[in-house]
Amino acid sequence: MKRRRKLAVSAMVILMLAAAALAQRRSQPVDYPFDEGAPVVMPPDANEKTEFAFARLRYPNWQSNDRMWSMRGSWSIDYPKADRQFVSGVRRLTRLHVRSVEQIVDLESDDIFNWPWIYAVESGHWDLPDKQAAKLREYLLRGGFLMTDDFHGTMEWEIMMASMSRVFPDRPVVNIPANDPIFHILYNLDDKFQVPGTVNYPFNKTYEYDGYEAEWKGIYDDKGRLMVAICHNMDLGDAWEWADSPYYPEKYAGLAYRIGINYIIYAMSH
Repeated sequence: MKRRRKLAVSAMVILMLAAAALAQRRSQPVDYPFDEGAPVVMPPDANEKTEFAFARLRYPNWQSNDRMWSMRGSWSIDYPKADRQFVSGVRRLTRLHVRSVEQIVDLESDDIFNWPWIYAVESGHWDLPDKQAAKLREYLLRGGFLMTDDFHGTMEWEIMMASMSRVFPDRPVVNIPANDPIFHILYNLDDKFQVPGTVNYPFNKTYEYDGYEAEWKGIYDDKGRLMVAICHNMDLGDAWEWADSPYYPEKYAGLAYRIGINYIIYAMSH
């Protein structure tokens, strides 16, 4: 009798543990398949002299009381995998002689004038002091090109514009017209859509915060040359970084590469 009671108790304990394990498994989020900490191998031709290099802008961060929000964005997001994986596509899909590794530039020295195209990620987190804003303005008016990417919603737009207004207090930010050469210089980008970051996995939505619609905006010089190309409410850097992942949809990665390549060729020819 005692043996049967022990067996019954044991069976009940096993069932309770199994039920608890099942409930815990169901309550856990879907596995996140993107390993941001994966090591990046230095290419053997990293020091090759080329006609173009992917230049990434290093900038000071906006200081916020929200520590978690502040940790979400900086100049080094997706670095260096996004840069190196993107330029491998530029090498394959164009005739540009492109260096296999990125170049970090800042606005503290005149080195920025050596690089005709620069990329600023998470510009909704930057905070350019007056001196750096003046350096960026000089760089752009002398023929440089800036592409900004991966910032979302109203708050990050306002933070981005707080610095951009110091760069160009007298020049408006406008929507880039659909017929602008930058959308047709190599690829015809008539069918543009919002490119999500991996934070949106499994991609049942494509926006972050209140950034519901992708926006392609810019700032022009007096001759009609686009100096600043602003990619708002999208994350092209993540699309470049994870184009090799089976979990990241090809339609987003493909568009991100076409946009980036068009911007580079435009910058190198205008």
